[in-house]
Amino acid sequence: MDQDNNSEDELVGPFEDASEDESLPSRPPGLSDSEAVELLWQVRAQRRQSSPELPETVTRLTAPDGSLLYLVGTAHFSDSSKKDVATTIRAVQPDVVVVELCQYRVSMLKMDEKTLLKEAKDINLDKVQQAIKQNGVMSGLMQILLLKVSAHITEQLGMAPGGEFREAFKQAGRVPFCKFHLGDRPIPVTFKRAIAALSLWQKARLAWGLCFLSDPISKEDVEKCKQKDLLEQTMLEMIGEFPALHQTIVAERDIYLTHTLRQAARCVEAPPNAQKVPAVVVGVVGMGHVPGIERNWEKELNIQEIMSVAPPSRFGWMLRTVLKAGVIGVLGYACYRAGGGMGRALLSLPAVQSLLDNLRPLPPAAA
Repeated sequence: MDQDNNSEDELVGPFEDASEDESLPSRPPGLSDSEAVELLWQVRAQRRQSSPELPETVTRLTAPDGSLLYLVGTAHFSDSSKKDVATTIRAVQPDVVVVELCQYRVSMLKMDEKTLLKEAKDINLDKVQQAIKQNGVMSGLMQILLLKVSAHITEQLGMAPGGEFREAFKQAGRVPFCKFHLGDRPIPVTFKRAIAALSLWQKARLAWGLCFLSDPISKEDVEKCKQKDLLEQTMLEMIGEFPALHQTIVAERDIYLTHTLRQAARCVEAPPNAQKVPAVVVGVVGMGHVPGIERNWEKELNIQEIMSVAPPSRFGWMLRTVLKAGVIGVLGYACYRAGGGMGRALLSLPAVQSLLDNLRPLPPAAA
C-alpha cells in the first residue's frame, strides 16, 4: 500500500498560511511564477537550521538517499508535546510532515478544543450505531469502549486528545512547500485485526476492564509518558496480559508508520532545474511507537500482511447467531408483556426486521 506525494492522505499544499511572526515576503511586481517559487524556496532554506537544538523527545533518522527524519515522540494529552512539535517544525522547515492519524480520524485536525471536549464526553446511541456499521459488531463495540477510555482521560484532565497533531497541521501550513501526510493504518483494519487476535475470554476481560476504568489521572502522569523507561514498563505490563493486542495495536502500526515515514523521506525536486535533493521530514507519533519505528527503519517490511482482515470464523458466526436469537427472545417477551399493539410496533422496527432476516434459514439450493 505505497503512498507517494500525490497520496489521498496529503492535506496541505505548497502555500497555505503564514504566521504573524514568520510571514512570507510579498511578491515583487513583475516576478514570474517560476521566480516566485525559487524565491520561496530560498526563504525556506534560509530559515532551515542545519544543526538545530531540538527537544529530548526528538529522534533523528537518516534514509539511504540522505533524507532526514525528525521523529517527535508525544503524549496525546500534553501541552508540552504541542510545544515540542512547533519547535521542531519551525527549526527544520520540513518538506513533509507525517502524523499518526488515518482518514477516519482526520476530523480532529479541524475541530477546536471545545468541540473535541464535547465530542469525547458525548458517547450516544448514534455513535454506537455508526461504529458498529463501520467496523462490525465486536470491533465497533470495542471502539466505543476505547472512546470511553479517551473520554475518561478527557474528563480527568479537561484537555482534548490530539493537540500535537493539530499543532503539526497548523505549523505545516506556515512552511513553504510543506506537505502534510496521514501516516497511520486505517482504524477499521486495526480494530478488526485486534478483535480477531483475541480469544472470547480475552475479549470479555478487556471489555470489563475498559467499562470500569475509573483511576484518576493527573497531568504529571501524562507528562511522565514521555519518559521511555516508564512507557516501556507500562507496555510490558500490557503485553503480559494481552500479547495479541499489543501485536496488532502497537507492533503492526509501528511497521505501517515506518513504511509511510520512509515513503515521505524521499528526495524532492528543487527549483529552478528540478534537481533531486534529500528531503527533510518531521514525524509526529505517540512516544510508544518511537522504539518500534527505530527498530524497523532499515528492515524490509511486508505491508500487505498487516493490512489483511481474516473472514469471521464459523464459531464466531454461530456465536453471533446465538446472541441475535437471544435478542429476539427478549423482544418476544417484551411484546408479550406490552400487548399486541406494542408488539407489532416493536417488530416493525428496521433493526428488528434485519435481525429476523439474518436468522431466517436460506432457501434450499436448486437441484
